[in-house]
Amino acid sequence: MKIISLHCDYIKFKALKKALKTAELQPEEEGEKEIKDCLVILTAVESSDNEKIVEEYIKNIKDLASKVNAKNLVLYPYAHLSSNLGNPDLAKNILVEAQNKLKKDKEFKIVERAPFGFYKEFELKVKGHPLSELSREIGERDIGKENKTETKITKEEVYDHEKLLREISKSKLDTSKLKDNDHRILGQKLDLFSFNEVAPGMVFWHNNGLVIYNELVKYWGELHKKADYKMIKTPQIMDSKLWKISGHWDKYKENNFSTKYEDRDFLVKPMNCPGAMLVFRSKQRSYKDLPLRMGELGIVHRTELSGVLTGLFRVIQFTQDDAHLFCTEDQIEEEIKKIINLVDQVYKKFGFEYHTELSTRPEKFIGNIKTWERAEKTLESVLKKNKMNFKINKGDGAFYGPKIDFHIKDSLGRTWQCATIQLDFSMPERFQLRYIDKDNKEVQPIVLHRVIFGSVERFIGILLEHLNGALPTWLSPVQVRVINFTDRNNKYAEKVIKELQDKLPSLRIDSDLSSVPLGRKVREAEMQRIPYIIVLGDKEEKEKTLAIRRRGSNKISSESIEKFIKTIAEEIKERK
Repeated sequence: MKIISLHCDYIKFKALKKALKTAELQPEEEGEKEIKDCLVILTAVESSDNEKIVEEYIKNIKDLASKVNAKNLVLYPYAHLSSNLGNPDLAKNILVEAQNKLKKDKEFKIVERAPFGFYKEFELKVKGHPLSELSREIGERDIGKENKTETKITKEEVYDHEKLLREISKSKLDTSKLKDNDHRILGQKLDLFSFNEVAPGMVFWHNNGLVIYNELVKYWGELHKKADYKMIKTPQIMDSKLWKISGHWDKYKENNFSTKYEDRDFLVKPMNCPGAMLVFRSKQRSYKDLPLRMGELGIVHRTELSGVLTGLFRVIQFTQDDAHLFCTEDQIEEEIKKIINLVDQVYKKFGFEYHTELSTRPEKFIGNIKTWERAEKTLESVLKKNKMNFKINKGDGAFYGPKIDFHIKDSLGRTWQCATIQLDFSMPERFQLRYIDKDNKEVQPIVLHRVIFGSVERFIGILLEHLNGALPTWLSPVQVRVINFTDRNNKYAEKVIKELQDKLPSLRIDSDLSSVPLGRKVREAEMQRIPYIIVLGDKEEKEKTLAIRRRGSNKISSESIEKFIKTIAEEIKERK
């Protein structure tokens, strides 16, 4: 049972017409009723309720009435409070019995009940004090109780905090079988991220790692803005109805996180696609709007067995750099070509070679075979027209459509499937997507699903191992470290740092002005993969110059501050 109590100056209500065959008889001559200075109890009886709930219902009403000193009551059946309503006859009996019992209570002057089973109109004025509106849930899931005297402290609620702290501190990485360039070791050495069993397969980003993540996202956003993508963001948890339409509920429910809210089944988002479909459906679309390119950096969750979780490579929570392109059939080839060019641009930026595969219909699929064959032929035709070498990857398509997969090759010779372009005729049909064509007719669009990084987390892991942690300057968490030769050079070092930050505010710069030997400070900066080390001694202070050591080089060059700023600013701007 769900109730909302409203302490009112007055309520007026009037039965209009029957909503149920079992509606109570309501003499027309009664017309509108008005009760002044009353407590209105909007009530919804649910399927889990039975007649035993009457006593609890009355108890809650009396408790609420005592809080606001109400002497007049109105029991008002209000089905809108729940999507899991009980039997109408049961609901009516509960309200009638409650009214009869409350009438016998001398605390109340008036106990009125609005007629059951009618469409009604009502008008009320709620008082303005803090307790004037309260909601409660009564029954097995009674989370609305406010009677503190009934609170019981059980043994389970008394926690051994020391024991719990020891347990959550157990998450330590076994590095004995890992290579030095393993991204998990690099993550520790460079203070990028960590994992903990309190959130299996979910990344705790540290400041340095978050810099890398945010810079990749920024780069992604700039590319997509230039390519005329519109950015969207969709909810993390959505009703099972959505996932039943998309096909995820029936085919992949066991691989997803589900939850309940007010007796409705919900799914924690495993994919961004259905949300994008709803955004498209949110307004009428015209052929003039197409192609409509929607980009979303959406966080998704998918269940994995704990034994297969592998750092950033296989996680439960990750960010997909998704995009959904809604287009006409005539626009498919040109849009796929543009996506291929975008993928090529990104992978060349990081020095990755890649090859492509055409992945065809899997065992689990939605739609009909003819549609699938048509989609597969379309993708094959685009690849051939763009003179791309590819191989057929039979049965590895998405459940809603075939796809072109891009496999990048890292410096260790390993290949990783990251980018993908998926052609989908099924999802638009399932969601009944339509646009108005030139002839003013409704037409179903084609949808292209695509990612470039795939998973941002996984891509960072690949990149770390590919470059052995030596990220380009624009991606490096610390871009410049200033080191003093001796303590007497500290003031000059601080002056240099201030000038660099003033002239290049976005520069990520730190310093090591400790009294340890210079060689040790340089080695530490090299171990941190910092692109530029600036050493300042008496000579530099006298000549107002910088002694600059670039990562990977033993040579030290002497430059003016102005020249260095110009060099590094250009390097960062061009993302070299």
